[in-house]
Amino acid sequence: MVRAVLPEDSATEISELIDVLISLFFESLPRRDQRNWARVYLNGLVRTSGKKTIRNIAGTGASSVEQSLQQFISKSPWDWTPVRRSLAQHLERTARRPLAWVVQPMVIEKAGDRSVGVGRQFVPQLGRTANCQQAGGIWLASSEASFPVEWTLTLPGPWTSELLRRRRAGIPDTARSQTPAQDAVHAVQRMAATWQLQRRPVVMEVSNTDLPSVLEAFALQDIPFVLKVDGSLPVSFGGAGRHKPGPYTAPARELIDSLRSQRRVVEWTRHGRAEGAVTLLTSAHILATPAEDRPVPAPPAPLLLMGAWTEASLLPSEFWITNIGDRPLAQLFLLAKLTDRVALDFTETCEPVGIRDFEGRSFRGWHHHATLASVAHAARLLGTGGRNPDPVSLASPARYPGGHTPGRPPAVLPPRPLIPGQSARRAFIR
Repeated sequence: MVRAVLPEDSATEISELIDVLISLFFESLPRRDQRNWARVYLNGLVRTSGKKTIRNIAGTGASSVEQSLQQFISKSPWDWTPVRRSLAQHLERTARRPLAWVVQPMVIEKAGDRSVGVGRQFVPQLGRTANCQQAGGIWLASSEASFPVEWTLTLPGPWTSELLRRRRAGIPDTARSQTPAQDAVHAVQRMAATWQLQRRPVVMEVSNTDLPSVLEAFALQDIPFVLKVDGSLPVSFGGAGRHKPGPYTAPARELIDSLRSQRRVVEWTRHGRAEGAVTLLTSAHILATPAEDRPVPAPPAPLLLMGAWTEASLLPSEFWITNIGDRPLAQLFLLAKLTDRVALDFTETCEPVGIRDFEGRSFRGWHHHATLASVAHAARLLGTGGRNPDPVSLASPARYPGGHTPGRPPAVLPPRPLIPGQSARRAFIR
């Protein structure tokens, strides 16, 4: 991948913005020298061409700088959570019309076996088995821009069961081996419980195997969601009324296709493109399908299954399950498509600032690097080097749409859960 170098005037302005970000997000670092090395590292992420290794950031011959950066990233015991939380809270106040939290998987292929979390494993995003790290980012997303604020690193079984390997990587005693989806859900739960953020829908892709536990976890905290699922997912439907037979069970694809006569047309613009797109949508109320080893909830939670036909598609090709009951179908679809916004910003901004480039072997170092890459992403996207021609500066008080009080987050009505019998099939173009 070719990594663009910022023009000097853009790089200078972003460096000035980084100085502001240090004062905003790194107050939790106890020592001034730590904050200074954070500044050096952030400037390296946005200004260094090529791979963003510690050696490249330090520069040729700067051995003392390289050693200090290595200490700061891989060994210094500063806590990354307050930095990420401060970033998330500030972006909520300053970013334009944030709509959802989007979970974006990240796969980092590796040649060796010593990088923390690396293992030979099947990766759905690649469609094959690979020697890699599997990570996930939680992004605050709007239709105009998206920002990573929290990261998870999935640990295959040997990294938590082998004591020597665990100690060498500095993996905390509380870390467990889970699926990438479980790691992401637990991160969202922590954010919802302790980060003092506004409740927004969570958008993510979930496998058939992970879906029951994801539904249960989000239900515990009343977290709204739009979950992309596979068309083969068995869903239960019908039997809601006194005289209605059922419930029945069928693959999501079959249920949606049986409702093709009720499709609605949505015209929208793809993220990062000028041309419009046309999608056909329909939906059906379903009942949550529990895991085989769990009792059926009583009464079952009402959910909405949404399906989409893309251009020239004879069969429905995309499917989502949601518990949001107060938004038209077109708005739910646009929420689901925020994954495209995140994928675009990941490729154009997050990768160029080096999110995949950490070469250290410690758990702490990986999370330190991911935290600083998130701040560099924000600086790059909101500074003059970003795509947005009229960005909202992180350094200034919030400039909110809708005329609400400056200095306070805009009021967002939380999505209401679906109620039995509620119709969500009407759609309009936003």
